[in-house]
Amino acid sequence: MTTARVSSPQVLCVGELLWDCLADQAGLPIEAIETIEAWTLYPGGAPANVACALSRLGVPAGFIGSVGTDSTGRELLDRLQQAGVNCEGVQHHPTAPTRQVCVLRDNRGDRQFAAFRSVGRITADPRHFADTHLQASLLHPQQFTQADYLVLGTLALAYPDSSAAIRQALDLADDNYLKIVLDLNWRPVFWPDPNIARGTIAPLLDRVDFLKLASEEAQWLFGTTEPAAIADKLDHLEAVIVTDGDRGCNYIIGDHPGFVPAFAVPTVDTTGAGDAFVAAFVAQLCERGLSSFGNPLVARYGVAFASAAGALATTQPGAINALPDRAAIELLLAQEGWSSPL
Repeated sequence: MTTARVSSPQVLCVGELLWDCLADQAGLPIEAIETIEAWTLYPGGAPANVACALSRLGVPAGFIGSVGTDSTGRELLDRLQQAGVNCEGVQHHPTAPTRQVCVLRDNRGDRQFAAFRSVGRITADPRHFADTHLQASLLHPQQFTQADYLVLGTLALAYPDSSAAIRQALDLADDNYLKIVLDLNWRPVFWPDPNIARGTIAPLLDRVDFLKLASEEAQWLFGTTEPAAIADKLDHLEAVIVTDGDRGCNYIIGDHPGFVPAFAVPTVDTTGAGDAFVAAFVAQLCERGLSSFGNPLVARYGVAFASAAGALATTQPGAINALPDRAAIELLLAQEGWSSPL
């Protein structure tokens, strides 16, 4: 496969790059995980997925993270480079393995992150994988000088090294006036102690400009799924978006609340749907300019564009493999009667 041309990133995505190991058979309980023999590996990791989705939509994107020097880490890096993602910020840990996440699906395609694998062995211990060792001192400050947006999740906050790297990335973003987009990505299985997650995540919220959450994450962290109520608690935010699967998406952008119904598609696997949503929304911000989102029609179309991308990402297994291009998103929007306001 030919490697795509890589540009200086307009959007930087910081966090984990890993393998999603999907059980080939759907509907298995978590208790059966040790007996499952048939797994299919797909490249993943939320920030890496977002970077690939942005590149597929024509937005120059860079990924910053850490992988092992093992063959699985090298293959992941090759996949990102083939997708056109700038990987200058990727670090290589000499001993820690590249993470593999065991993903179970129910009969509707909804996924559950169940455990981790290394060299084919299943473990419940979330620590010691290469992505946890992202080093703040090895970040490239020059990458932040030309970018406009920084996209983060919260999984890296669970580990000392990668948490320090996230804080350093935020400092570099502030120094260079980047807008910061946070996709909460609450996954209890990634935290050595999930009970400390709220207190660890909360300080980060004061530093972001755009917040995207799934409904269950909003309820877990804020005790509400109403975007306006969350925005009242964090009045510096420029947007709060709460997705709720096939029940649609509520949002508030600036002073304009709204709702976009879900797009009905044949769902196979929901892994990566939220990442496709985030990438498509950021792509709209990059394409139209932040000031245009003061128009409620532009804001609603931007959320619809993101919702269509998220829906299409569920129609194939895996995350990166399923990410839609612009033509597919626009076709789905047209079929559902959506037209661009500008």
